[in-house]
Amino acid sequence: MYNDNPTIKNIDESKQGDVFFKEQVANQTDDNNKKFYIESYGCQMNFSDSEIVASILSEVGYSPTRDMDNSDLILINTCSIREKAEDTVRKRLRVFDKIKDKKPGTLVGVLGCMAERLKQKLLDQEKLVDLVVGPDAYRDLPNLIATAEDGDKGINVFLSREETYSNINPVRLGSNGVTAFVTIMRGCDNMCSFCVVPFTRGRERSRDPFSILAECTDLFNRGFREVTLLGQNVDSYKWKNPDTDETIDFADLLELTAKVSPDLRVRFSTSHPKDITDKVLFNMAKYENICKYIHLPVQSGNSNILKKMNRTYDREWYINKIHRIYEIMPDCAISSDMIAGFCGETEEEHQETLSIMEIAQYSMSYMFFYSERPNTLAHKKYEDDVPLEVKKRRLNEIIRLQNQMSFEHNRKEVGQYHKILIEKVSKKSDQELAGRTSQNKMVVFPREDAQIGTYAYVKIHDFTSATLKGTLVDEAEYLQHKA
Repeated sequence: MYNDNPTIKNIDESKQGDVFFKEQVANQTDDNNKKFYIESYGCQMNFSDSEIVASILSEVGYSPTRDMDNSDLILINTCSIREKAEDTVRKRLRVFDKIKDKKPGTLVGVLGCMAERLKQKLLDQEKLVDLVVGPDAYRDLPNLIATAEDGDKGINVFLSREETYSNINPVRLGSNGVTAFVTIMRGCDNMCSFCVVPFTRGRERSRDPFSILAECTDLFNRGFREVTLLGQNVDSYKWKNPDTDETIDFADLLELTAKVSPDLRVRFSTSHPKDITDKVLFNMAKYENICKYIHLPVQSGNSNILKKMNRTYDREWYINKIHRIYEIMPDCAISSDMIAGFCGETEEEHQETLSIMEIAQYSMSYMFFYSERPNTLAHKKYEDDVPLEVKKRRLNEIIRLQNQMSFEHNRKEVGQYHKILIEKVSKKSDQELAGRTSQNKMVVFPREDAQIGTYAYVKIHDFTSATLKGTLVDEAEYLQHKA
């Protein structure tokens, strides 16, 4: 939940370095194919991109493997948001270099954000890779691989204004078969002063809704029961039909996705406060299968710091948006991001971050201390002048407050009833299953006759700081208490 990354959301540290491998798609591969090995780091967008890469490679005869020593192509999908992520990638590249020594002809490639930012250094100075491929150039992978096999370096870091990979069906290599991410847009136009994403992922562009709905329908028909619409800033989604001039905005897309089936849950990530509209909120309230959960990063509770961050809203505006969400959806859970110790932040300004957390009553948050990234506006314009020990102390105060609020959120759940989508077997016992409420809270309950990939009704009887504990009830009892 906590790290020093101030920009990309939904980073699960347990998944960093996840490998796609052959056993996950055994029925789709051929042992005579060439093998590729891929590790993914960073945000969910990177993991989603790796599924696109897997699909492209499968079309040219490559099969995934988790045995890097036996692979013909080693890829690492990178994150350039923080120094720690880049250091991890450099260490992995040196491991891959030893494999190349043992197995000449093995190709190594860097994909994603770090590829774009450090292309020349990786190719010319450190000479650790054969391929450098930016996030908009994955379609070019077959050509780049052929170039590298001929002894030249394969490089394409062109940032496109059109590429959305809309006609590529991602290979769901790391999926549980129940939940899936569907990318609806790429890039970002917000230019927050602390963020490197616009420079590594390019300008904002929206995918056509027909391909999105087709992907969601296909997922539902294959047994998936939840989709998360994914983008750097989903609320700015906007697509204009070239034939009719009709414009589809995010609220429209959300409603269209909900109509795929009432049994398909819909989530989305991530929202920018300036773009989430009443139309979005009313559509969320209208459809039971649109989950009542919004990740709404505040970053700071102080208007002066927000202005330096170029967030385009101030403290009062954000507080009014929070009140509006709760007015339209009293049962909605809201989570956030906070950055401690941004350039020039005073103690009083830090206290305003703590106070806005209490006003918003976040169910959970991603909390970071400020980590300066090269070439961002903040790097060029402001001095990173808050001492590290002060940053860490302020971050600890933010974490402490959020833990208190999360504990209180979960305490209030005792005695409540929820409809949950069962996603997996509990990590602690194979006699328990786990699934999430509409508000994105994980519930663990005795297995009994319940099945993964179905909906269940539970009554909450206990909790920890991170998890709710429940027992199964029948639909009639659930409806009686929800009436």
